[in-house]
Amino acid sequence: MFTGLVETLGTVREAAPDGAGTLLRIEEPTVALDLPLGASVAVNGVCLTVVAADGSTFAFQAGPETLRLTNLGELRPGTKVNLERALRVGDRLGGHIVQGHVDGVGTIDGRERQADWETVWFACPQDLTRQMIRKGSITVDGVSLTLVDVEPGRFSVALIPHTMSMTTLGFKQPGEMVNLEIDLFAKYVFKCLEQMNLPAIR
Repeated sequence: MFTGLVETLGTVREAAPDGAGTLLRIEEPTVALDLPLGASVAVNGVCLTVVAADGSTFAFQAGPETLRLTNLGELRPGTKVNLERALRVGDRLGGHIVQGHVDGVGTIDGRERQADWETVWFACPQDLTRQMIRKGSITVDGVSLTLVDVEPGRFSVALIPHTMSMTTLGFKQPGEMVNLEIDLFAKYVFKCLEQMNLPAIR
């Protein structure tokens, strides 16, 4: 379980074939010092399990399903990634409840600069935007954000300077892929309404 508050940026040092999947090795010395084997880390919003660690790097195995549903298959040595360690009991929940289970991918559709802020639009499948509401929560590449506008197949968020300086969303450009996780409670409500066959969600 995570909060969507990115702790730091890590750097991909290796992305190598590993059977049907990929072995990812990431460098970030501060995080590496506190990662036992088996620990969970959100990498661009994807919950992965630490399979190896040393003083400055740690490694994960990403399986075929993970590579198919997320942008982790696009990672190359030198790529920056958002990192968040798993929530501990008693920690403050500053963002929103994030599982690290990506629902799908989207692409950056446009960036609108407003002084130090930016409004960023994302394009994604309509079955995802059907589960979003204005002022609700969305996780983009592991970053907890508030939805500004929602349209069929696209949505926008407002990025404050801190978010732009501390996460990959500050430098990703239109056309680049992002991982999306719909708010957990929104998914449950949507599923319940769907099973009731209410016309409003068809």
